[in-house]
Amino acid sequence: MSGEHASERIIGGYARGGTDLPADEVWALEAHLEACAVCRERLSAAVTAEAPAVASLVDTVWSELAPQLAATATMPPRRRWSVRLSAWLTPVMAPWLAMTAAVTLIALLLDMAGPGPIGPGTGTDSGSGSGGDVSLLLLLAPVLPVCGVAASWSRGLDPAYELTAAAPRAGLYLVLRRTASVLAVVVPALLAGGLVTGVTAVQWLLPCLAFTSATLALGGVIGVTRAAVALVAVWAAVVVAPTLAADRTTFALQTGGLPVWGLVLALGTAVVIARRGAYSVLAAHR
Repeated sequence: MSGEHASERIIGGYARGGTDLPADEVWALEAHLEACAVCRERLSAAVTAEAPAVASLVDTVWSELAPQLAATATMPPRRRWSVRLSAWLTPVMAPWLAMTAAVTLIALLLDMAGPGPIGPGTGTDSGSGSGGDVSLLLLLAPVLPVCGVAASWSRGLDPAYELTAAAPRAGLYLVLRRTASVLAVVVPALLAGGLVTGVTAVQWLLPCLAFTSATLALGGVIGVTRAAVALVAVWAAVVVAPTLAADRTTFALQTGGLPVWGLVLALGTAVVIARRGAYSVLAAHR
């Protein structure tokens, strides 16, 4: 790529089939062609000049399809907001996001039905973890986004996973978009629940972001879905079960543990950036 448009070498090589171009240049050109009409016209001219057999085949196919397309009723144009939304969300994510919102609501109702959560920021326990009821909302908040992230990048749940992984803008760009869409649903729900139960955002927001970044970081190695399942299982065994058994807030949920969560968030983000190419392969969908 040179300047704002693709170079003649890349355009010509792509017109000849792209076999003499590195894979990263091919992907960069395909992503650029989506938004650049000038380069699409240059590519069309290059195909006509350098691959006349391909141009002839396209013309033949188009001449046969044109009458059929003219006789076929066209679908109504999609609304602009629908097109923009589909770039961030996939249909397979909807049930999981609905489930996440339902779990948040159930945790909120259970907290309201109890005598009141004890923990840092509630004004009852002062972060000491000395006893009392523990907020279920606080326990579930760090792992709630992980379920949506796993669903949005799951090979088994997305029937179009191969097309998604082969798309020019697949990889970290798409993973971060879908992760942001999950957080955009989960975080407001947790904020609303926290206002009702007295659990402040500082208690769960940093662990929530840290857990999400750790899922993506580990997902570049073993797959996002497997990473989500593994981390949720670890959280349930190491934090949730002991907290409920002892009926006291553990260190992981206290204010003193926030620097540790900040370190996890920083490390997870660094790993995701360093291994950004790992999300462009089908293994990331496991």
